[in-house]
Amino acid sequence: MIDHSTPAQPCPADSAEPVIAAGPFRALLPVVLASGSPRRREFLHSLGLSFEVYGNGAAEPEPLPVEPPTHYARRAAAAKAASVAATRPGCVVIAADTVVALRGEIMGKPRDRADALRMLSRLAGHTHEVVSACCVALPDGTSEIFHAATRVTMWDAPPAALAAYAATGEPDDKAGAYGIQGVGAFLVESIDGSWSNVVGLPVAELVRLLLQRGVIEPSVE
Repeated sequence: MIDHSTPAQPCPADSAEPVIAAGPFRALLPVVLASGSPRRREFLHSLGLSFEVYGNGAAEPEPLPVEPPTHYARRAAAAKAASVAATRPGCVVIAADTVVALRGEIMGKPRDRADALRMLSRLAGHTHEVVSACCVALPDGTSEIFHAATRVTMWDAPPAALAAYAATGEPDDKAGAYGIQGVGAFLVESIDGSWSNVVGLPVAELVRLLLQRGVIEPSVE
């Protein structure tokens, strides 16, 4: 638990205005989301947290040869959190990284539409794993890292349907070339595990940690 008797150093303001929403929780410390992902931003917004967005941290590292997906996701999340925490003393920095893996092979974001179609064709009719790792850097200099894994099964969609989806542009910036929270939902037959994890943030695990470390509390009138 963080000692609130000694005020944390003020968190420097980012160029973006803090996002403030009504919701079930409130932040007791300044929070920075070290991600430009609109999906992760929406999750924190729905929780009711005030936070700033800092999406200009460390670039994602490249996977090492035969590096396990879980190890890579945790390493990438930790690198992002450390980079932003160094410029935001006194803040709680939340960083995350999501990896799609088919039979242990990490599938990144597609290079172009043709690459997106190639990825979708490989995933169709098979079960793959989505790993989202989250690193929370705290004002006292410590950090917590955790991850969640979800198994996603896609039906064997016909090539024309996959090509039509790739042409929508939705897969362009997404690991594995699909978004379960968007049009890409039609590709998913079933999931085993956390839905929010597939979108990009293990929300239940994050809320549990933030409550345990005294970063947030329930907002009860």
